[in-house]
Amino acid sequence: MPGSAGFFTRRWRGEVPMRVLFWRDMVTVGTVFNLLATAVALAIALADEAIVLAAVVHFAPLPYNLFLVASVWRWPGVGAYRWASVAWLVVVTLV
Repeated sequence: MPGSAGFFTRRWRGEVPMRVLFWRDMVTVGTVFNLLATAVALAIALADEAIVLAAVVHFAPLPYNLFLVASVWRWPGVGAYRWASVAWLVVVTLV
């Protein structure tokens, strides 16, 4: 299945290796995505724009983050990855 639907479907079904899902998609791409959103949100806040807009931008990656964490939790027998994904979610959401 091409496109973003294939991206999400393959991860949800466990068709992507855990090392790719966790290390590339979550830790690398997800962290960069969250840092960029946070930087833009800070710029919005510093420009004296509506704080609500800054909050919306900061939390915009949250659905993607929750999807990645849920995809990790669907894998059987990966306890350390599961708890690491939750820790990652807390850090990128609060920072």
